[in-house]
Amino acid sequence: MRVVVLRLGHRPERDMRITTHVGLVARAFGAEEMLLAARDQGVVDSLEDVVKRWGGSFAVRHDVRWREEVREFRESGGVVVHLTMYGSRLSEVMDQIRAHDRIMVAVGAEKVPADLYGMADWNVGVGNQPHSEVAALAVFLDRLMEGKELDREFQGQLKIVPTPRGKQVVERSPAGDGMPDQGD
Repeated sequence: MRVVVLRLGHRPERDMRITTHVGLVARAFGAEEMLLAARDQGVVDSLEDVVKRWGGSFAVRHDVRWREEVREFRESGGVVVHLTMYGSRLSEVMDQIRAHDRIMVAVGAEKVPADLYGMADWNVGVGNQPHSEVAALAVFLDRLMEGKELDREFQGQLKIVPTPRGKQVVERSPAGDGMPDQGD
């Protein structure tokens, strides 16, 4: 399954942190790419740095023309899901959405353009209450992936070793052999 996240309404002066979090959630919860419908190299650089250090093949593009991206995605056989508190209940449409191989998930920062509601194959409400687009995306992707995304292994320079207490991070060798770097 290919999942792409489309971030709309990003305001560089106000939304860098939250948009970066949208990208972090997208990457960690199984999406392959984030499209940012605004110009913000800082967000791109932050997410590319995470991919470099923590692994994965997540891509980020900014300054995209969102209507064109949606149209092309649909024309190539993909479906578009718009996360909005006004949409259909997630539990009622998830099986229909999951039946598709290519899914674009649109999340807004501010009021999204009205035509997105008509362009989307589904307008989906995650709880039908006001809350964070980051939370909505995380819940949606977790349900879409049926929890399997939480067990994925990323081949990066850094890896967290799950522990009941404390923190354990392994720094892998630059050779990429999965062995901890022995240091100098």
